[in-house]
Amino acid sequence: MTASPRSTGNPVTIAAVSVVVALTVLALKFIAYRLTGSIALYSDALESIINVVAAGAALLALWVSQRPADKTHPYGHTKAEYLSAVVEGVLIVLAAFSILRVAIPDLLNPKPVEATYLGMGVNLGASVLNFLWASFLLRFGRTHRSPALVADGKHVMSDVVTSVGVLIGVVAAKLTGWAELDPLLAILVALNILWSGWHLLSDSVGGLMDKGVDESTESRIRHVMSTHASGALEMHDLRTRHSGKVTFVEFHLVVPGQMTVAQAHAICDRLEEAVTNELEGAHVTIHVEPEENAKHHGVLVI
Repeated sequence: MTASPRSTGNPVTIAAVSVVVALTVLALKFIAYRLTGSIALYSDALESIINVVAAGAALLALWVSQRPADKTHPYGHTKAEYLSAVVEGVLIVLAAFSILRVAIPDLLNPKPVEATYLGMGVNLGASVLNFLWASFLLRFGRTHRSPALVADGKHVMSDVVTSVGVLIGVVAAKLTGWAELDPLLAILVALNILWSGWHLLSDSVGGLMDKGVDESTESRIRHVMSTHASGALEMHDLRTRHSGKVTFVEFHLVVPGQMTVAQAHAICDRLEEAVTNELEGAHVTIHVEPEENAKHHGVLVI
């Protein structure tokens, strides 16, 4: 028997706002580039184009993931969020390579930086907006267990790191006259983005490959099972996996052979409620079997 997860929040609306924010930041950064002529600020603006595409991908994935289970997708559509996160990771890596493609030739043939403080101020304003939105996305995404929004938040935060590094380089190049600083800082920021993209891809692929919960969460589940299964004898073959904001929990419940179906059902109801209270977004499936099938290497009920 199964227990369904509880619904939380409205991530689709947040993803839609994220697209608007990404378009606003893109416009501001291109204005900053036109005012300064800095190759580093141009690279920063290029990454913002990818931010818009990534935000759109997150919106589409979240819209799909909200669809209820159907005949062809009996477990729902929540894994669409992981696909979005993979896309975000790939786009972060592509953004880094696009910056390197522009910055390396400029490092070999540096040009004097004639950046205006107005242009740098516009870029700084865009970065502040990005930082505030990225912080909100990460907090909201983790609270509502949304891999797509967390990935979008990490992507936007990597853009903030890019912008800060670029601004430091532009200011330093302008004050010192050392033109190499402009592309050099862009290259260093690109390498940092590559690292961020790799971690995001690793986490997303883990979700697509049905990675189970961490050891700490599994210990919590086992503790809840052992303290709310009075009347049963044993629980074994515990399996877990993540699918977007839903965590699937499956296990076998061993009961005395003479126990009635109604009594076993009552124990299952109690266990389902306890697990879902402990682990928000859990979807619990329990297979009941008689004591003759007990394996004696699961969670023994005292």
